[in-house]
Amino acid sequence: MSHDHPQPSDHPEAPYLALLARGAPAEAYDRPALLARADGARPEVLARLDAAKQLALRVRADLEGRRRREAELSALFETAHDLAGLRDLDAVLRAIVQRARSLLGTEVAYLSLNDPAAGDTYMRVTEGSVAARFQQLRLGMGEGLGGLVAQTARPYVTASYFDDERFQHTSTIDSGVRDEGLVAILGVPLMLGSTVIGVLFAADRHPRVFAREEIALLGSLAAHAAVAIDTANLLGETRCALAELEKANETIRDHSAVLERASEVHDRLTELVLRGGGVRDVADAVSEVLDGTVEFADAESAQAALLQLSGSDGHALRHGEDWLAGVSAGGELLGALVLHGQPNLDPVDRRTLERAAMVTSLLLLARRSAGEAEQRVRGELLDDLLDAPDRDPSLLRERAARLRADLDAPHVVLAARIDGLGPGSAARRTAEGRRIGSAAAYLATTRHGLASTRDGGAVLLLPLGPGDTPAEVARAAAKQLGSALHEPVTVGASAVVAAPATTPPAIAAAYAEGRRCLEALRLLGRAGEGAAAQDLGFLGLLLADTRDIAGFVDRTIGAVVAYDRKRGTDLVRTLDAYFANGMSPARTREHLHVHVNTVAQRIERIGRLLGPDWQCPARALEIQLALRLHVAAPAMTP
Repeated sequence: MSHDHPQPSDHPEAPYLALLARGAPAEAYDRPALLARADGARPEVLARLDAAKQLALRVRADLEGRRRREAELSALFETAHDLAGLRDLDAVLRAIVQRARSLLGTEVAYLSLNDPAAGDTYMRVTEGSVAARFQQLRLGMGEGLGGLVAQTARPYVTASYFDDERFQHTSTIDSGVRDEGLVAILGVPLMLGSTVIGVLFAADRHPRVFAREEIALLGSLAAHAAVAIDTANLLGETRCALAELEKANETIRDHSAVLERASEVHDRLTELVLRGGGVRDVADAVSEVLDGTVEFADAESAQAALLQLSGSDGHALRHGEDWLAGVSAGGELLGALVLHGQPNLDPVDRRTLERAAMVTSLLLLARRSAGEAEQRVRGELLDDLLDAPDRDPSLLRERAARLRADLDAPHVVLAARIDGLGPGSAARRTAEGRRIGSAAAYLATTRHGLASTRDGGAVLLLPLGPGDTPAEVARAAAKQLGSALHEPVTVGASAVVAAPATTPPAIAAAYAEGRRCLEALRLLGRAGEGAAAQDLGFLGLLLADTRDIAGFVDRTIGAVVAYDRKRGTDLVRTLDAYFANGMSPARTREHLHVHVNTVAQRIERIGRLLGPDWQCPARALEIQLALRLHVAAPAMTP
């Protein structure tokens, strides 16, 4: 007899124990009695089998109930676990709806929430739904099964919704339910205390009677959903409160920071004034405090802005994306402090910018007074050095020392002039002379030299630093003066005035040389540049009083001469023959009686020593003149 067909014996419960052990379906419990009856079993055996069957079915039902309750408890535990780690309310509600559908074995489960403002309830989460209109339903209080649950706070269940007259049917609700194909519906309220906040549903698309245990299970899941919603609302309120608190704290911090910045800038500006700081120091300090970029714009570069500031009564004004604070002294508007990078300023920061402008005006006024006095004194001393040959050198040296000018050091005399002035502009020349005189005086002060205005331009007596040459000093002065005046400035330099530079005739001669160099630069189309006579090649020999022939030869062909002396080669003679024969390598070879390759190699070597442009007309002329001077006066060459 096979295991699938248990036979009655002295122990009629044995077949049913086997069925229970393997979890057989309920219909399998009829087989032992049927087989016994077919085998002609006695009535008492059949009665014992029937009693064992009933007992086994009760045990099976009890086991099924235990398994179901275990699954329900597990689902409730998982739901509570999800709530403990609540991060996303929608995710938790979806999990509850999914578990409701799974545990009750329904085709659809969904959850609605009440809307107190609209006075109705609306779909929040659905699972198993296929109809878009159903997923967007809104139910008025008392309408349909869900509206009745929301209104009465009691569970409602129907085995056939459309045949149930207990509910208020509306065309909107019925159309949505019909689109979804629902028939049997169970709804339980979501309660917070005594308040209904929504409804949890389980539904099938065929008639079904929901057991009491199923209603209780859905009610437990609904309680968890209500806790989840309440927790999420509390978290949301807490987050909002924290955000409001953080915003208030941030406002307090910002206000405190503004006050601290104002106090800091006040202290820093006071310190700057006491230690003799300048306008740049003020701008840097305010830039750091206001977290932007502050610069001083003088009256000439900020005319449009100053026009706006003229009626501001000292208040900072918005100018495009910038802020302006006027800098004035004695009723004269000298310029403005311009703040970039901070289009929005609070009143405290504006006041800080205005205070910085006041400090700047005091510094400018003091600097102007001191500068005018020092400029006048420096100019008078330089005028005496240029024009008064009978002055006592020791007195001149003493006066220079008070101005921190050391006349015992080597100096260079510079003649400077603004270029670009047309004829008939005498008034402008006078004004430009004052401008360049002021810029030259500032440059001389920074270099511990002297400056004065003369001949429509400026004259400067500057000390030479270690390694400086007159040409380098002239180029640097042209660049600095041009940047300060925003116009090209041409500067001619003299040769070095040997120490001590207190002999008026020597300084006057040096100034005359510098002026000749300046005029030569302008005639050569090099206006706006700075140079010394040594930069002008053989023309410099004509301009310079020193006639530095040796220096000219050294600058022009010194590399070739030195190469010959060091290696015993004949490059100078080859170079002279090359020019003498019309720069023809073939004729040069015949002249020197050497191979043409030798001439080519020497010419290549000369090119590397003199530079790639040595055969251009201007360089070639200077090289030929240097060769003649080298041959004519060898004792003067290096």
